[in-house]
Amino acid sequence: MAHGREFSFSDRDFNNIRQLVSRHTGISLSEAKRDMVYSRLARRLRRLELDNFKQYCQLLENEGADEELGHFTNAVTTNLTSFFREAHHFDYLGKKLLPELLKIRADERRLRIWCAGCSTGEEAYSVAITLQENLSHMMSGWDIKILATDLDTNVLDTARRGVYAEDRLKNVNDRRQRRWFKRGRKENAGLMQVKSELQKMIIFKQLNLMHDWPMKGLFDAIFCRNVIIYFDKPTQSVLMGRYAELMADHGRLFLGHSETLYRVTDCFKLMGQTVYEKTV
Repeated sequence: MAHGREFSFSDRDFNNIRQLVSRHTGISLSEAKRDMVYSRLARRLRRLELDNFKQYCQLLENEGADEELGHFTNAVTTNLTSFFREAHHFDYLGKKLLPELLKIRADERRLRIWCAGCSTGEEAYSVAITLQENLSHMMSGWDIKILATDLDTNVLDTARRGVYAEDRLKNVNDRRQRRWFKRGRKENAGLMQVKSELQKMIIFKQLNLMHDWPMKGLFDAIFCRNVIIYFDKPTQSVLMGRYAELMADHGRLFLGHSETLYRVTDCFKLMGQTVYEKTV
């Protein structure tokens, strides 16, 4: 046992884990993630009654390890989100992009938005609220859907349920809380349930961005915020090319505040604060 840890965790163990993560998710783990990786995967070793990380890596390499690979992926991915996080994106969507889309899509009356890396669902529901508040006068005549995907099956279960602790709604004003959420009572006190009209707009699906994508249609907007920071530059470049192929000519790409496409791709041009337009 090294450094007082329950399981030894050598450089070789960590590098093996990093290679497995890269192979299965495309995520590039830095040295700074070593303690996080240990603490999260140590739980799996205990659950499986394994003695060391070498055994765990061997298990993951075995054929038929799909179920454990799912647990492994869920453990090493990071899910940090909140309602209306980086609020300027939702202002841009509601005040700038949607008015443009109403004109461009006037004939087919169809809108598609993809939240890639949706985590526990707050982003997708924030998009749905923005659409409802800006398009409520004509929603019935339009075909509007939000696809929300994530690698982690656990967070997708939370997203589908749409039930959150009240303190998770600190970025949602009182008016919106009253309009779009149901407050829990008795044994559900302290919880908030997203209203069904928002849930009906969203399709939650498990998707590995490094694998094949089943989507065929074009998207008017793609939210991929705080996702590409986990990939190396070559992987980012490939990912942006794939996004461009699935985005309409007028579409917008939304990235996280610490992300940039500088020296990554020429498929998109900067339009605003981490908002990009597809280059035709």
